[in-house]
Amino acid sequence: QVQLVESGGGLVQAGGSLRLSCAASGSIFSINTMGWYRQAPGKQRELVATCTSGGTTNYVDSVKGRFTISRDNAKNTVYLQMNSLKPEDTAVYYCNHQQLWRDYWGQGTQVTVSS
Repeated sequence: QVQLVESGGGLVQAGGSLRLSCAASGSIFSINTMGWYRQAPGKQRELVATCTSGGTTNYVDSVKGRFTISRDNAKNTVYLQMNSLKPEDTAVYYCNHQQLWRDYWGQGTQVTVSS
């Protein structure tokens, strides 16, 4: 089992920045993918960004150039630096960890961007 603990959400004005963190613990396999998804009210959960243990990253088009995902494999922690935030970025952000064909999810952290 893998446990995920997220931190860093909050309320910010449009144009501001936030940094999310997610620490994984438990039975961590060295080859894995960690990432962030988000779910806005009335919408489906969508992928925001992922990063493999080898460092390959992937972003949804709407955040390219504004968000940066990174990870510290020694700490089993993934980060999401969010700059130039927009009101449409408002959502609950969920950390995701994939290994050995299984998905694990964090409890979610609220990000609210005011206009």
